[in-house]
Amino acid sequence: MQVILKENVANLGYKDDVVTVKDGYGRNFLIPQGKAVIASASAVKILAENMKQRTHKLAKIKEDALALAAKLENVSLVIGTKTSSTGTIFGSVTNIQIAEELAKKGFEVDRKLIVIKEPVKEVGSYKAQLKFHKEVSVEIPFEVISEPF
Repeated sequence: MQVILKENVANLGYKDDVVTVKDGYGRNFLIPQGKAVIASASAVKILAENMKQRTHKLAKIKEDALALAAKLENVSLVIGTKTSSTGTIFGSVTNIQIAEELAKKGFEVDRKLIVIKEPVKEVGSYKAQLKFHKEVSVEIPFEVISEPF
């Protein structure tokens, strides 16, 4: 079944993409949650017209994303967290802590745009990916250090 996404869906696509999904996933999850609509002929025509009218807005959004990505290219973060004597973190470091550290440096980034590929449960160096636009993303290195109680 083909659907038109109304919002970004992780590991599936971005807003206004026409994607093919299994019938059950579309009918039981995407459509009831308001994340997609069925890609009928009329819906595709409406989408094409809306995209034509929004091209200049989308270009501006992409420009802003590129500018922010350029500013963040050389940023690296240090996140202090409580650890055990062996260096294991109590809990884990998530995208929320990374968003907070970026905010401290003056970059307001929505935590939903931050993706950490592997779970961060020990002290060490890691990378987080910030996906600002479907064509613009930047990797930010961050180091997790032990913080005294």
